[in-house]
Amino acid sequence: MGKAYLEPGDVARLEDAAQYLRDRLLIRLLFHLGCRVSEALALRLKDIDIRRGTVTIEHLKSRIQLSCPGCSARLGKGHKYCPVCGQGVEKAVAQEKAHHRYRTLPVDETTLTLLKEYIGRGGAVERNGEKHLFDLRRNRVWQIVKECAEHAGLPRLVNAESGKTHNVSPHRLRDAFAVHAVKADDSGDGLRLLQEHLGHRSIVTTMKYRKVSGEEQKEWYRKLWQGGQANGQVCQP
Repeated sequence: MGKAYLEPGDVARLEDAAQYLRDRLLIRLLFHLGCRVSEALALRLKDIDIRRGTVTIEHLKSRIQLSCPGCSARLGKGHKYCPVCGQGVEKAVAQEKAHHRYRTLPVDETTLTLLKEYIGRGGAVERNGEKHLFDLRRNRVWQIVKECAEHAGLPRLVNAESGKTHNVSPHRLRDAFAVHAVKADDSGDGLRLLQEHLGHRSIVTTMKYRKVSGEEQKEWYRKLWQGGQANGQVCQP
């Protein structure tokens, strides 16, 4: 029977199964940054600050809701003038499109060392006049992760709600990061920081990882009955 999610030890086995430095770095970034595949593939050398130990992610999935600053009418990304009041909105649209499009994430020392080694070996590729970290398509990334999982002998993962099994995939590494983070800190502040790190618009999306991460409801219920009533002391009416 497979697991519901990957644990850090499983991801370490997955990383060790990679035959090439590029694939090892890719797996490590997907897990240690908890980023989406599209975000990892969009990484450029200028997004990586080795000295500060950060990586800036372009949030490619963001749904931008634009409105006129004058009358609050809904706008499209191409609007130069408000279709309702006629006010010029080109500047406001440009500012809103830039808002929340990027998030800067900290990177651990081991991942930074691997990044430096990969870049030092000339791993980055030029595309559209910029140096990109990877020159891969999404389906190739999916194939790399699947092959490494097979070499590592990792079991298929089970969807806790549907019961269906799935191959280990790139997005399961993002899930693994989120579950690992929730297990380490499921406080309100911890969940808020995780929401920012993952680039979720809603905390509801982040909260699903509390459900996946284990037995928190049973533990909560068990704690309710510690002490007096747990010892059989019942209040008299």
